[in-house]
Parts: sequence; structure tokens; C-alpha cells
Amino acid sequence: MSTGTTPRSARRVEPRNAGFLSDLLTVASRALRAIPREPAAVIPALVIPLFFFVVNIGALEPVAQATGVQDFRAFQLPVAIIFAVTGVSRASGLVTDISSGYFDRLLLTPIRRSALLLGLMVADLVLVMALCVPVLILGVIVGVNFATGLPGVIGFVIIAGLWGLAFTGFPYAIALRTGSAAAVNSSFLLFFPFAFLTTSFLPKEALTGWLAAIADYNPITYLLAALRSLLTAGWVWTDLWPGLLAIVVVGAVSFTLAFGALRGRVSRG
Repeated sequence: MSTGTTPRSARRVEPRNAGFLSDLLTVASRALRAIPREPAAVIPALVIPLFFFVVNIGALEPVAQATGVQDFRAFQLPVAIIFAVTGVSRASGLVTDISSGYFDRLLLTPIRRSALLLGLMVADLVLVMALCVPVLILGVIVGVNFATGLPGVIGFVIIAGLWGLAFTGFPYAIALRTGSAAAVNSSFLLFFPFAFLTTSFLPKEALTGWLAAIADYNPITYLLAALRSLLTAGWVWTDLWPGLLAIVVVGAVSFTLAFGALRGRVSRG
């Protein structure tokens, strides 16, 4: 005799979305776990800045002091940090996921599409902030001091990490549009003109002609000024806010490109 009720074992269980934060953390944790398996993607980002920091101090310190730079080691430390954090991303791993079909399989799941990209960017933020630590340790070893103390060190790492995060949109945009590892690896070349057409080696007052004009519009000029102020001048808001604004502007451009490329990839998928 039927009772009109459905046995518990026969009821259909509907899948429930895990939530955006859970999706984000899942993608980020997977990306972080993959980093130790790919040391070749991280070691150059650390070794090259350390190498040039030491070489620049040894070769250019007397010249820089002649131009009015009193503490060239503190002047160069932000340059080494920027080289360490710029262009470091999981974009090459994303290319691998695209070519293997794993990314397309993710699109069949209920995971939030934005979390697929933001999760990778969270992992990148953790990585680039970690890369700052060895460079800062070397700076301390060679005699660099923070005028802002420990809070300044934390602020320094956060600003550098945010810059690294802002730049990651460019390699992700390239990865999603092309699916090419070679194209992603060449995305760092976008940074080179900005890195050298600025105050990397000389203060802004010592630049002349077309180089001075370009430096005025180069966002890295203001980023370096913000980081240097934490080292030598203290909490100077007039130096800090242009650097933060430069991060916001670059991040807005790169994130627009990256999420536009993600929408294109999803629609094609």
C-alpha cells in the first residue's frame, strides 16, 4: 500500500553552488600548489633582480652620488623589487590548461567564470609578495634602512604586490586570446620600455630632453617615488598617492583586457 511519500534514498539530490569565495580559493590554492613543481617560472624572477641590484650598486653608486643621490642603495632597492614582481603570473599554467582541455572542462562546471581568473590573480599576489622578502633581506644586508620602520616595510611589500597584481592582467589577456606559451613569455617585453624610460638609475631632476618628458608620463616613475619615500622620507602622502594612482590606472587597463579576453574565451568555449 502506497503512503504517497518518496523514500529518502530515492529523492533526487540537486548540486548546490559552492559560492564565489569557495570557487576563488579553490582556483587560488590549486595555482599555489603548482608553483613548487615549476621552479623555472619563479627562480629567474628572483635571481635576475638580485643580480642587477648588486651589479648596479657596484658599478653606478659613485656616478649616482655625483648627481646628488645620497643613498644609491635605497634608491635602487625599489627598482630591484619592481623587476622581481612585474610579469610574474600563472599565465603560462593557464596556457597549459587551455591546450590540455582542462580549462574547457572547467567551463562545464558551475564555477563562477570570474573566479577562474581572479583565483589565479590571488595566487599571483601571494607569490609576488613572497618574492619581495629575499630582495628586502639583501637590501638590509647592504645597509638599506626604512625611515618608516616596520609599518613601512609592510606598506612597501603591499604596494609592490599590488603593482605586480595590476600588471598580471596583460599576460592573462595574451594567454586567453592566443593560448600560446611563447606569446605569454614575451609579455614581459611590455614592461621593458617603462622600466628604463624612467627614474631607474637617476633622479627625475637629472633627466633631460625627451627622456624627462617620457618619464613624466611613465607610471613607474610615480611608483618608484612612492616606494623610495617609504625608505628615505617617511610617510609622505604627496609621494604615495601618485604611486597608488599609477597602480590603479595600469590595473584598470590590464584587468579590462584580461576579463574581456576571458569573456571571449568563454563564448568560444
